[in-house]
Amino acid sequence: MRTVIYPGSFDPVTNGHLDLVFRAARLFDRVIIAVARNESKSPLFSLQERKRMVARATRHLPNVEVDSFEGLLVQYVEKRAAHAIIRGLRAVSDFEFEFQLALMNRKLNERIETIFMMPKDTYTFLSSRIVKEIASLGGDVTCFVPAHVRTALKMKLAKRSGQEG
Repeated sequence: MRTVIYPGSFDPVTNGHLDLVFRAARLFDRVIIAVARNESKSPLFSLQERKRMVARATRHLPNVEVDSFEGLLVQYVEKRAAHAIIRGLRAVSDFEFEFQLALMNRKLNERIETIFMMPKDTYTFLSSRIVKEIASLGGDVTCFVPAHVRTALKMKLAKRSGQEG
């Protein structure tokens, strides 16, 4: 069984992320979406909230599962007996950073391959950071995230602004 890991913070999951997941699900026997536990990034959503949103968005894909990890990605990939890591490249600016990560991961474990995938052109500008910024300024994120994520964003941001006010 060919297994691939798609790691990320998914704070929140976007249609760009899901585009890569849907295509990876056609290429691999099993896709594990690995939500990173990285509190230093100060995520808007908790780890459990991010996992739930990703799981709901991918529940119709029988060969996709959602998990979480912390620590070195290559150790997690080894633990899950995966063959590769998928990373999304939206623009040339992503390439240098992702290339460095891929080379470091290869140095740490040469058995693990990194596969770069580009999203559909309609998602090349899309990032979780931009979605959060648009939503926090009252903008419509309907075409950037699934409906349940949009609702979660509205609720989280309303709760946050209520605490600040």
